[in-house]
Amino acid sequence: MLFLGLLLLLTLLAGTRLLWSRWRLRSLHLPPFAPGFLHHLQPNLPIYLLGIAQKLGPIYRLRFGLQDVVVLNSKRTIEEAMVRKWADFAGRPQTPSSKLVSQHNQDLSLGDYSLLWKAHKKLTRSALLLGIRDSTEPLVEQLTQEFCERMRAQAGTPMDIQKEFSFLTCSIICGLTFGDKDDTLVHAVHNCVQDLMKAWGDWSIQILDMIPFLRFFPSPGVWKLKRLIGNRDNLVEQQLKRHKESLVAGQWKDITDYMLQGVGQLRENEGPGQLLEGHVHMSVVDLFIGGTETTATTLSWAVAFLLHHPEIQRRLQEELDSELGPSASDSQVTYKDHRRLPLLNATIAEVLRLRPVVPLGLPHRTTKPSSIFGYDIPENTVIIPNLQGANLDEMVWERPYEFWPDRFLEPGKSPRGLSFGCGARMCLGEPLARLEIFVVLARLLHTFTLLPLEGALPSLQPQPYYGVNLLMQPFQVRLQPRGLGVPGLA
Repeated sequence: MLFLGLLLLLTLLAGTRLLWSRWRLRSLHLPPFAPGFLHHLQPNLPIYLLGIAQKLGPIYRLRFGLQDVVVLNSKRTIEEAMVRKWADFAGRPQTPSSKLVSQHNQDLSLGDYSLLWKAHKKLTRSALLLGIRDSTEPLVEQLTQEFCERMRAQAGTPMDIQKEFSFLTCSIICGLTFGDKDDTLVHAVHNCVQDLMKAWGDWSIQILDMIPFLRFFPSPGVWKLKRLIGNRDNLVEQQLKRHKESLVAGQWKDITDYMLQGVGQLRENEGPGQLLEGHVHMSVVDLFIGGTETTATTLSWAVAFLLHHPEIQRRLQEELDSELGPSASDSQVTYKDHRRLPLLNATIAEVLRLRPVVPLGLPHRTTKPSSIFGYDIPENTVIIPNLQGANLDEMVWERPYEFWPDRFLEPGKSPRGLSFGCGARMCLGEPLARLEIFVVLARLLHTFTLLPLEGALPSLQPQPYYGVNLLMQPFQVRLQPRGLGVPGLA
């Protein structure tokens, strides 16, 4: 009886709050409303939201569980909010799930907008772009070459390329962040990230954001996530301790060294906000969560599309042979080569356009009352940028659902997509991700021909979308070393 009474009370409170919110907003010119409250259960949510936009226009409201949100479905509406009025839309809703995975709300990706958040972002961005500037590309090239050598040992046999890409990207992040790419550490970090993402994406966690009062009830999913977060924090703390013990003033060998020294300097100079070691801790977490599976999944989508389009794979190999020479073993793929490889750049851009790994970005929150194209947007409104929907906008893209890399080969014809977001909250790891994707694909296609298993092309339909990342259906591929006489493709 006590349980039922509490449930009824919470339901009444939620209903009262909803009615009060509607009454308070009655005088505003709000975006049109899409009826219903189970929208989030749609298996292909970004495409479903784009379908609603075709009826109501590119900006509308709907209800995710008990929460009203505004969805932006076009490049124009997203850029209006996130670029031209970025300060109004730079907030982050502090949801039950985000509070679970953040350490005392010091997370960068999920943290709310503030002066302290800006200082945290500046430090992390500086570590990525300045602290490891000279070591990033050599490390990516070295690990990619070693990756291809391992793949050559398995040539011709079916392999789970998604898993191999996942270990490769984790090795790169381990090397850049901790200065250590030992297999034991890489496997520990990789398993930690995999377990966390799976637990965080579980319905028992995601539903807390839709129906917040459920957090007051026992949940095995929450208990499991908290245990995994404890494991995550122990792993990171061990690395921070190791770095502090060997830290030399004015010197750094990796991102962690750079950020620890940056935090110390800000304390001495009384910079904006009090950045603490916990901020370094959560920056490291963000780098692993945001920098391993996202890049690995993009590489996997690229392989899947090329298996479906062998003629584009053939043209890419001809371009690589022409610019880098016919033998991959005698050449080094560097990012400066990207200007000489326009078709490879176009192919990467097309994969990112069609399959942005975080298709709905992360939700934003308005920091003050604002507007988008004549519609009033109240303060504290949750905003969802449908990045995949914007990348399929028929007003911007010709033949938007078609895999057609050549669209990017015509100067001025096709704008850049929004796969990494835009504005103040755009992905800090975009330069690193683009470097990795380019170097790995160039080396892979120069060394191997990608072949499907007989009669088993991979599905180009993603798994049902309920979490953060757009995941692929599992598939296998054969890597045939080039020059071994594969008909039409060698």
